[in-house]
Amino acid sequence: MTLVTCRTLIDPAAGNAVPCDSITLDETARHRRRAKLISDGGTEFLLDLPHARLLRQGDGLLLDDGRIIKVHAAPEDLVAVRGRDRRHLLALAWQIGNRHLAAQIDEHRILIRRDPVIEAMLTGLGAELDFLEAAFNPEGGAYDAPAAGHSHSHAHPHTHSHAEEHPHERDA
Repeated sequence: MTLVTCRTLIDPAAGNAVPCDSITLDETARHRRRAKLISDGGTEFLLDLPHARLLRQGDGLLLDDGRIIKVHAAPEDLVAVRGRDRRHLLALAWQIGNRHLAAQIDEHRILIRRDPVIEAMLTGLGAELDFLEAAFNPEGGAYDAPAAGHSHSHAHPHTHSHAEEHPHERDA
């Protein structure tokens, strides 16, 4: 028996896309390129995307037989980090980034996974910490996903000008 495959992600809210099933995964399990997965309803399928990416809450996994499986982000134990003001929050963000921690950045807070050592450091730096259980959608890395309208790979030696490829961007 051949395993059904997902090679395409869609926005289920667009058009008439109606999911037939869902899959609930934490952030680590949602960051994938290729993996054998089992939906919440028991559908086994192979995720086979062109590049690794974070599957986001609400993404639709389009199976090659036409069915759609909706992604749900499983709740995780998180810490909401707040600063005294924006400048302080930026300094806390630098400390978090300097330790290469996955972080979800909101306007007035930063969400990270629970870690007693990091929590003690942040408290020592004057951060206000709130503990919660929620879906975790950290920022992607600089090389995780192409910028809007800019989809070629940077794996090749870079010898061309982007201004030549996208002349309209020079005026932006």
